[in-house]
Amino acid sequence: MDPTTTCCPNRTCPARGQTGRGNIGIHSQKEQRCICHACQKTFSATTGTVFYRLRTAAETVSLVVTLLAHGCPVQAIVAAFGFDERTIAEWWTRSGQHGQAVHESLVEQPRDLGQVQADELRVKKQGGIVWMAMAMMVRTRLWLGGEVSEQRDLPLIRRLIARVKRCAAHRPLLICTDGLVSYIRAIRETFRAPVRTGTGGRPRLRPWRNVLIAQVVKRYARRRVVDTERRIVDGTPARVETLRRRSQGDGVSNTAYIERLNGTFRERLAPLARRCRALARETLTLHEGMFLVGTVYNFCTPHASLGRAQQTTPAMAAGITDHGWTMQELLSFHVPLPRWVPPKQRGRPSRALQRLIKRWCS
Repeated sequence: MDPTTTCCPNRTCPARGQTGRGNIGIHSQKEQRCICHACQKTFSATTGTVFYRLRTAAETVSLVVTLLAHGCPVQAIVAAFGFDERTIAEWWTRSGQHGQAVHESLVEQPRDLGQVQADELRVKKQGGIVWMAMAMMVRTRLWLGGEVSEQRDLPLIRRLIARVKRCAAHRPLLICTDGLVSYIRAIRETFRAPVRTGTGGRPRLRPWRNVLIAQVVKRYARRRVVDTERRIVDGTPARVETLRRRSQGDGVSNTAYIERLNGTFRERLAPLARRCRALARETLTLHEGMFLVGTVYNFCTPHASLGRAQQTTPAMAAGITDHGWTMQELLSFHVPLPRWVPPKQRGRPSRALQRLIKRWCS
């Protein structure tokens, strides 16, 4: 139990979402409970993690989730460990939701992306086909997130580009995609910022500067690539080439990095494999599995192209962590709540409220 890395989970507490402020103490070492001295509430040390209220040992749960995140069939886990399939499904759901929370808390922070590649996957589902759109940062191989939809349309691409925007700082950015026309409109409409003038009404939206768009269109004949066309939609060839060289070195504009990542997801997520019998029943199951595999890829999986001397993960290359996480570290990470905001009220705030604002909002 480390109180310095734990934050208060009470949503009404003014100290929520803050760590290392001295308000968290150990309430019971035997029962593994902490106490927040700001609101005087006690809570379990596993609150906000995958292990909350689970009777199975954390090492066993971590081992099972590791097998799930690397493509092991559920039937094999049931035969090896003797758990019920519904128990494995519940751990799958918990891990996927926790992985999404960790991703949104740590990965979706503004940083200089350089070059981003995006692509879609066609996924089989019971009763139809769904599409999984994903994006990655080329220089660090960091997975930036994904979205799942039953239609390969503009709303799907808009949600994906919105995730990319939450990860991007106001720096020159090259986005390389396939020939889907929805990307152009989604990028142009998403990468805009309001211009505040101090007057009433909706502010005018100004496009971000130095957002370049390149497309790689492949033509197939008998399931083989026979021709590749490279287009520059926004930007000049010199600026596109400069950003491309900074992120990937020699070569040409391509989508090889995101396609290689697609191969990793197809290997580790059974419904994504071609010509298999593992069909997903619900779209939500694919969404949770995507975030589980993606978070394990970012924080726990060393990438050979990032450095052979040191086991470097994409999160380490992006400066998010300083070491490769174990599965138990990932599942037990405490995602902080949004910080407390003082309530709006008429008149002068009371002295008690002023003390809270000075203590927790400074």
